[in-house]
Amino acid sequence: MHIKTNDTVVVLSGKDKGKQGKVMMADPKGRKLIVEGVNVAQRHQKPRKQGEEGGIIKKETPIYASKVMRVCPKCDKPTRPAHKFEDGEKIRVCKKCNAAI
Repeated sequence: MHIKTNDTVVVLSGKDKGKQGKVMMADPKGRKLIVEGVNVAQRHQKPRKQGEEGGIIKKETPIYASKVMRVCPKCDKPTRPAHKFEDGEKIRVCKKCNAAI
């Protein structure tokens, strides 16, 4: 998968199109991501223990990785990452500004 945890991404399609957020969790097997502040669902929760509050809780739900694009930290533009080998190590590189991601 081309996106990893702690990457900044922008949503390309859907109800949250154009929103930016940080990837909190990546599931490569299911090809899904949980992005901070994107695809938020409301959940009604009952208090389970004494002293615990119930109510409506907002929670981020998974979104397909194909619906987001990585944002370069240097040029602040959405870009597909390229790969280069430097010192025998494979690194991700921005295709627009050629900076290491």
